[in-house]
Amino acid sequence: MTSFRFPGDLIALRRRQIRIYNELALRPDVGAAELRRELIRLSCLISAHPYWAEHGWSVAGRVELVRAARSGPGGVRELVVHWSGEEFVVLGPRAPEDGP
Repeated sequence: MTSFRFPGDLIALRRRQIRIYNELALRPDVGAAELRRELIRLSCLISAHPYWAEHGWSVAGRVELVRAARSGPGGVRELVVHWSGEEFVVLGPRAPEDGP
C-alpha cells in the first residue's frame, strides 16, 4: 500500500477548497461568482502543486488528500448537497464512511 505524506500547504489548500465549497452550498446567492472563481483557482493550485510532479498524480493520492484535509487539527468535512427534484437541499457534513 502506498503511503502518502502531503506537505502542509497542499493540505491547507484542500481545506480552504472544502470551506469555500461549504460556504457556496450554504449561501449560493451570496457572492456565488466570487466563490466559484476561488474554487477554480484553488483547484488549479492543488492540481499544479509540486507534490504531484514529484510523487505522481493518482486517484488514490487525491482521495488520500481529501482524507488528510478532513483529519487532524483544523480538519474540515464537506457538506452533503442533494437535489430534491425541486431544489438543492444542504445536509450536514458527510459521514466518514461515505468516502471523499
